[in-house]
Amino acid sequence: MTTLWHWVGFNLLVLFLLAFDLGVLHKNHREVGVKESLWLSLGYFILALGFSGVIFHFEGRQAGFEFLTGYLIEKSLSIDNIFVFVLIFTHFQVPKKAQHTVLFWGVLGALVMRAVLILAGAAVISAFHWVIYVFGAFLILTGIKMLMTINDVPDLSGNRVTQFMRKHFRVTEDYEGERFTVMRKGARYITPLFIVLVLVELSDVVFALDSIPAIFAITKDPFLVYTSNVFAILGLRALFFALAGIIHRFHYLKYGLSIVLVVIGAKMVINAAFGSVIPTEWALLATAAIIGGSMWLSIYRTKDLPPAEAADDALRGWVPLSPTKEDPPISGKPPKD
Repeated sequence: MTTLWHWVGFNLLVLFLLAFDLGVLHKNHREVGVKESLWLSLGYFILALGFSGVIFHFEGRQAGFEFLTGYLIEKSLSIDNIFVFVLIFTHFQVPKKAQHTVLFWGVLGALVMRAVLILAGAAVISAFHWVIYVFGAFLILTGIKMLMTINDVPDLSGNRVTQFMRKHFRVTEDYEGERFTVMRKGARYITPLFIVLVLVELSDVVFALDSIPAIFAITKDPFLVYTSNVFAILGLRALFFALAGIIHRFHYLKYGLSIVLVVIGAKMVINAAFGSVIPTEWALLATAAIIGGSMWLSIYRTKDLPPAEAADDALRGWVPLSPTKEDPPISGKPPKD
């Protein structure tokens, strides 16, 4: 039984991890290499597994599997965030040190926004059971939409948020270190880094609208939904710097993530209509098999991929409020599928 102290204790743990990340691991805004990022990602993963052990021990087998399944789904879907972040950072040519700053504040904002969305979602599902069918249908349609936009080339220069901010705010020509705003001649200017931060936060809100219904398909317990989300998000920044240089090797993972959304949405609708006919353990196995299979296929199919085609794949996908370019790929060839 979840009590107020569970929520307080967990959030104190989150604050400690954030303070440790900012005050120790990234003191003086130093850059973190790929090797260190991999170790950090592993550390966050071990923490999540340790927390699942606590859930298994105190809350039982069912709650433990629900947390693990939710965490795996959220962790997998967070990789889709990384594809988008690579697109944004590449287009705006964000310096690596500034990327650390954007992602730290992006993660902090994501934690707050997701907490609000999770509590709201739990309240709505508790009051209106039929909303489960809406969530399930939304996940299925989102998965299909993701499949249809995998090979799109987004036009970030035509992004509506970017155009709005450049039209209504004073924007500096270049980056000002890691600052989001500066004063010039008595007037406040925003920097391009602030626009990047807004795009990152907006992207996370959009992805949260997919991932949160996905985990509600696994469990209706707000505490399990929240904790699995938080553990996935906490490791997002380290995972980005661990994978950013090789993200093009995981092109087929996008297909896997899309299929996972369809499968989880179908589970949500079926269980809502006929009872718990699809156990959580099956959802865990299906998710692990789809994600693992798509990662293996990606690595196998891209092992001999030329650098130009690899760059094409890394710069494809969907970015919120960005139109699609009609231009041909950088390499002049269609992507290999």
